[in-house]
Amino acid sequence: MRIVLIAFLLATSSTLLAQAIKGKLFGLEGSNKEILPGALVRWIGTTTAVSANENGVFELPADGITDKRIIASMAGFVTDTIAVGDKTYLSITLRRNTKVLNEVTVTDRSGHISGLDIGKTEIINQRELTKAACCDMAGCFGTQASVQPQTTNVVTNAQELRILGLSGVYNQILFDGLPMVYGLNYTYGISTYPGTIIDNIYVSKGTTSVLQGYESISGQINLESKQPDKADLLYLNGYMNSFGEKHINANVATALGKKKKWHTLLALHTVQPANKTDGNNDGFMDLPLLTRYMAYSKWKYGNDKQKGFAAQIGLRIVNEKRIGGQMGYNEKYDVGSGTVYGQSVRYIQPEFYVKSAWRFNDDHALVLSVSGFYHDQQSWFGTTAYNALQQSGYLNLQHEWIWRDKHLLKYGVSYRLQELRENIRFADTSLKRGYAGSYLTQLHVPGVFAENAFHWFDEKVVLLTGARLDNHHVWGTYFTPRTMLKYAINDKHTLRASAGTGWRQVNLFSEQLNLLGSSRDIVFVEALKPETAFNWGVSHTYKFSIGKTTGTLSGDFYSTHFTNQFFPDYDTDPTKAYIRNFTGVSRSNGLQLEASFIFFKQLDVRAAYNYLDVYRIVNGVKTNLPFNPQNRVMGAVSYRTRNNRWQADANVHWFDKMRLPDTRNNPAPYVRPLYSTRYYTLNVQLTFKWKRLDIYAGCENLFNYRQPDPIISAENPFGKYFDLSSVWGPTRGREIYAGVRWSVK
Repeated sequence: MRIVLIAFLLATSSTLLAQAIKGKLFGLEGSNKEILPGALVRWIGTTTAVSANENGVFELPADGITDKRIIASMAGFVTDTIAVGDKTYLSITLRRNTKVLNEVTVTDRSGHISGLDIGKTEIINQRELTKAACCDMAGCFGTQASVQPQTTNVVTNAQELRILGLSGVYNQILFDGLPMVYGLNYTYGISTYPGTIIDNIYVSKGTTSVLQGYESISGQINLESKQPDKADLLYLNGYMNSFGEKHINANVATALGKKKKWHTLLALHTVQPANKTDGNNDGFMDLPLLTRYMAYSKWKYGNDKQKGFAAQIGLRIVNEKRIGGQMGYNEKYDVGSGTVYGQSVRYIQPEFYVKSAWRFNDDHALVLSVSGFYHDQQSWFGTTAYNALQQSGYLNLQHEWIWRDKHLLKYGVSYRLQELRENIRFADTSLKRGYAGSYLTQLHVPGVFAENAFHWFDEKVVLLTGARLDNHHVWGTYFTPRTMLKYAINDKHTLRASAGTGWRQVNLFSEQLNLLGSSRDIVFVEALKPETAFNWGVSHTYKFSIGKTTGTLSGDFYSTHFTNQFFPDYDTDPTKAYIRNFTGVSRSNGLQLEASFIFFKQLDVRAAYNYLDVYRIVNGVKTNLPFNPQNRVMGAVSYRTRNNRWQADANVHWFDKMRLPDTRNNPAPYVRPLYSTRYYTLNVQLTFKWKRLDIYAGCENLFNYRQPDPIISAENPFGKYFDLSSVWGPTRGREIYAGVRWSVK
């Protein structure tokens, strides 16, 4: 009987040990937790080992194992030994090895949805940015659907980045986590950051953290520049398009000091103007003559995740000139002229930022961020002179505290400063416009904030709650509460929800330059109050793998409810723009469905659908806001050969009809339809890679679609019906380009 019992117990034990141990690996660096793909897991005293997949998940066979202890290891992290006991699933967290400076990066993935962030965050990395020319930031969103570039001035090719169908002023644009694009810088700022200095772009819709301020209403775009200690030693990029416009970029990175504790990156960028072209024969140049010089220097000391002092310092200067208008326009002779129409914009902008941290230990750190810029602009829009000067500053001091080993509290104080002086005058007063004069737009906002991230159930549930209290020097105190929730049901399914408020001050002329470029008179009905809104949203992400195929399915819905909003009233009178507050019902509802697949690590396929319902209720009637396609579809395909020598990329965008400004009160020649036509664009690129050299060529808008008659009264730009506010589609047709990239690792 004893022999039978022993045999039974051995058989049972053998069966239990034969079961595989499953789990997930994380790395902890300071307060940040990340998935560790590629981490190694093995039974102690054996060679039985497996690597975690791209989601950090592992499955370790247990056949013949008697010592039930696991060793988990990863380069740059402290190796740990874990007693399994009777568990069949483990969540293992490794701490960063502070004595090892090598960091773990995943370089084989294209743009993707972050699995770690509490809010839904789309990441566009360097590999994704090389799928197009990406000469400036507005051209870097061709393979994703959340951000829609929109032309705001067709003559100077000014563009904004829209999220949820709302103007770009409602999404906050950050550079290295700091607010650097607003006011005068808003109109052309996104174009001054070349893709060659960007490491990642983080796109978040809806409510975001309160740490960066109160302004994010529809979302946030954070441009993360390359790190000096990780960047290529030398990087060169040259590009030219079929219009004759040239882009040249050069980056140099090095370490300084006896102990190489300082790392620095110097980036130079220039754009040289195109030839004059008029493909639609309306007498106006299809694209402006653009000349730009930019120098950017970034310095880095230490690591803010390690004990002690760490800092990043950024210095940048931009000098830019844009000249657009009629084909015969010569800035030297025709600026301000009433015979040949043109627009001339010149500005210089030096800027700086400092991000410093002192980490006392793994649980406590002080972080100080300071930034500022000076923007000096001289410009002419036909016979309207617009000269402006802006000085802006930002300060943020916060304490970070990890309490109970996992919850993270951040709290502190901030201060925002803006002095924007604008002067407008008319060289020709025949149109009898009445808004000439000097304007001063100030912003002095001290604030306090607190934000806590609760981590429960081995990171399955993370709740972020935060609030700000800011005092506007004119309009008083604003309370801004926000919250975000992430629930990781399992390794495949993640649910997220967010809700919160936001507000912003209107910078009228710098954000609505179309008003200056057109013949409309501007009528100020009342003083503009800060815009305020409430946003809520939900999302679901499903990640899966089948054999050598990985994929992601996601869906999200966000709704924005304005309690005060500003949008120029172009409809009441086609010769005027009325400026007033709108406190009635104003909504933006946005639905996005997206699917992406990677086959055999070679073929990347992505498709997305957007539904937008952006409207106001005016006198009981629902009115759609202009320039928003109710339906929009995006598709992108990328294929690279097994030897990574060739890569082919293509993306297509289809746009539904959009409501346009009402011009029915104009004389017949100047009346435009109430709705645009449906259209699509196709962009393609082919890249050849050889050692450190990339040669690429492509075509944007392959089928040469053009919006008909984008400029109203183009034949009479000094008449009272000249208007630039009805641009909704491509205006310069097909663009062919070619370029070369070369790097030294």
